[in-house]
Amino acid sequence: MERTKFFLAICGLTLPFIGLADTFNGRVVDEMGSPLIGATVKASNDRITTTNTDGDFCISVEGSTAKLQISYIGFLTETFILKSNTGKHELRMTPDIGALEEVVVTATRTPKALKDVPVVTRLITADDIRKTDATNIQDLLTEELPGLEFTYAMSQETSLNMSGFGGKSVLFLVDGERLAGETMDNIDFNRLNLGNVGQVEVVKGASSALYGANAVGGVVNLITRESKEPWRINLNSRYRSLGNEWRTGADLNFHSGKWTSNTNVQYNTSETVKLTDAFDTESNLQNLFGGQTFNVKERLSFQPSDDLRLIARGGYFNRISTRINYDDHYIDYTAGLRGVWNIGVGRTLELSYSYDQYDKQRYVNDQRTHDHDYSNRQHIAHALYTQFFGNNALTAGADYMNDYLLTYQFVNGETHSQSSFDAFVQFDYNPLSWLNIVASVREDYFSESKNNSVTARLATMFKFNHFSVRANYAGGFRAPTLKEMYMNFDMAGIQMIYGNPKLKPEKSHNFNLALEHNGQIRNSILAGSYSMNALGYFNWYNSRITTTDFPGDSTNEPGAIYCNEDGVKVAGLDISARYRLQIGLGMMLNYNYLHTMGRTVDSQFSNPRPHSMTWRLDYERRLCSAYKFYAGISGRYLAKPESKYDTDNAYSVWKFTLQQEVWRGINVNFIIDNLLNYRPKVYYWNSLPTLGRTWSIGVSLDIDTMFR
Repeated sequence: MERTKFFLAICGLTLPFIGLADTFNGRVVDEMGSPLIGATVKASNDRITTTNTDGDFCISVEGSTAKLQISYIGFLTETFILKSNTGKHELRMTPDIGALEEVVVTATRTPKALKDVPVVTRLITADDIRKTDATNIQDLLTEELPGLEFTYAMSQETSLNMSGFGGKSVLFLVDGERLAGETMDNIDFNRLNLGNVGQVEVVKGASSALYGANAVGGVVNLITRESKEPWRINLNSRYRSLGNEWRTGADLNFHSGKWTSNTNVQYNTSETVKLTDAFDTESNLQNLFGGQTFNVKERLSFQPSDDLRLIARGGYFNRISTRINYDDHYIDYTAGLRGVWNIGVGRTLELSYSYDQYDKQRYVNDQRTHDHDYSNRQHIAHALYTQFFGNNALTAGADYMNDYLLTYQFVNGETHSQSSFDAFVQFDYNPLSWLNIVASVREDYFSESKNNSVTARLATMFKFNHFSVRANYAGGFRAPTLKEMYMNFDMAGIQMIYGNPKLKPEKSHNFNLALEHNGQIRNSILAGSYSMNALGYFNWYNSRITTTDFPGDSTNEPGAIYCNEDGVKVAGLDISARYRLQIGLGMMLNYNYLHTMGRTVDSQFSNPRPHSMTWRLDYERRLCSAYKFYAGISGRYLAKPESKYDTDNAYSVWKFTLQQEVWRGINVNFIIDNLLNYRPKVYYWNSLPTLGRTWSIGVSLDIDTMFR
C-alpha cells in the first residue's frame, strides 16, 4: 500500500511539468484480479510506461480521454478508453490461449508449462469456469469436454463415462489428493463445487505409473485458486428456473505476511422436478429429486521462510436428497496437512497426510433408520522428492493408504479394510530444445486382495516450428474394491448382487499420438491467436471388473456377481480447435469419436456414445473501465449410445450466456439453457433430465474491487 501511495505521489509531482496533459491512474490485473507486474501501457501520444509491483501505473495524455494499449506476456493485447475524472481504473486482461504459458502439475507431478508437457493434458482455466457459470464439476466438464457424459443410475446416483471408461476408472483429485466415497462406483460429484477452483487439469488415458489405482482411464485434478492480494471477497447468488434452484456462495481470501487463507462456502437448494406423469411406464426416471447442499472449505498456508511452506486444509460437506418417503443424507469430513521444503539447490521434498470420511445415512420421518448406513474412511500419507539437473528432473515418491468401508451392502452390515503401499520414480529428460522424454515406473500392493502390479509410462514430445507431436504409452492398473470383493446385496428385491474375493486387478495398455499447432495472426482484421489439436488413442483393457449373471448355488439364490472380462478394447479420436480474435470474438469446437470392442457385458446406466461434440461462439469486450460484457452461444451434441438396452436417442442442446460487469466488481449473469427447447420422449437413465427451456440469473460481487 505504501509503495502505491509513493507511486501516485510521484505521478502528482510530475503534473506541473506536463502542461495541459491529464494524468490517468490505473491498475492492470488478470481475470482473477491479481496484479500484472511489468505490463506495458502505451498511450495514443506514444508515451509508454509499465506497471509496478502492485500492478499500478500513471500516464499523462492530453485531453480528458485517453486511449491506452496494454500488453503483457500470456495475455491478449487490449485497448482501453479511460476518462480522467473517474478516479483510478482497474483494467482486466484476457488470457491468450495461443501463448500456452499456463503451468500444470498433474501430468508429471511437477510444475511444467502446458506447451512443454509430453503427456496430453487439457487445461480448463478460471476464465473457462467463469464463462460456463458451472455450479459443480459435472456442469463444467460436460460443457467443456466431448466424449464425457454424466448419467443417472439406481437411486439417482451419478454415473460417469469418459472415453469408454466408467467412473471407478477415472481418478478425481483435489490439489493432488484422493477422495473417499463411492456411490454407484463413482465419487459424490456434488462435493466438487468450483467456488475456489483456479483451474482444472484433465489427463486422458492411463496415469497409473504416477497415481496408481483408479487412474486407468484418466485423471481429473481440481487446483485451488491462490491469491497474494491483501484481501479478496466475492459474494454470489444464482437462481435457476428448473426446480427453483438457488445457489448462494462466498469466497474469502486474505494474505498478510507469511499467512494466506482461502475460505469458500456454498449453499444450494432445489425442489423435486416431476419429469413424467403416472401413466408413463417406459421411463426409468419419473422425478428429479431435490434437496439441499452445504459445502465449506478452508485452505490455510504458512510460509515461515523462503525454503519452507506449510499448507493445511479442511472441509465439511452435507447433502440431503429428498425422496418421496425418505431422505438420504450424505456427509463428508476432510482434513490434511502438507509441507514443501527446498532442501538444497534444485531439490524439494514434499510430505503430506490427508483424512477423508464419507458417510451416507437414511431418514424416515426425521428418524435415522440405520438400514442404509455407509461409511468410507481413508488415511493417506505421501512423500515426494524432486531433484532438478539443469533442464532435467528426477522425481521419486511413495504413498500409504488405509481404506475402511462399512456398508449395508455387506452381510449383516459388516466392515472391511485394506492397506495399500506404492513407490514410483520418474525421469524427465530434455536433451534438446525440441525433444522431451518422460519415463516412469511404479509398483502398487493391496493387502486385502494380495494384489501387486508394476506399471510404466514412456512419453515423448517433438517440437518443430509451431507444431508439437506427442507420443505416449502408459500402463493402467485398478485393484478390486472392498465392495466388489465382499458385496452381498439385495437390490430393492430385483436381484441379488454378490462380491467376488477372487477378482483379479484390472490392467490396461494405453497408446496415444497427438498433433498440436499453435499460432497467431497479426496485422489483420482477423488478428488473434489460435490452437488446433488432434489426438488418437487406443486402449487394450484386460480383466475389466464388471458384473455377470449368477445361476445360484446351494447357499445363494440367483442374481449377479462381480467378474473379470478380458479383451475389451477402446479406440478413439479427439479433435479440438480454438480461435480468439483481438477484437474480442472467440470460437471453440471439440469433437470425439469413440469405438469399443470386445465387450461381452453391457450396462444400462453408462454406455459410450460413438460421436459427441461441444462448441462455443462468444464475444467479450470492455467498453470502458466500468462496463464489460460477455455474450456466448454454446452447445453439445451426443449420438445415440451403443447398447442392447433401450437407451436415449441422439440429441443436441444449446445455451445462451450473457455476463455483464455493470460497475467495478458488480457482475450480472443471465443464461437461457436448452435454448431450442429439447425434451426426450422417454426418460432413460442416460437421458437429459429436462422439461425443456430453462433460464437462470445471477449476481456476483467482488467486494474488494468495488472499494478500491
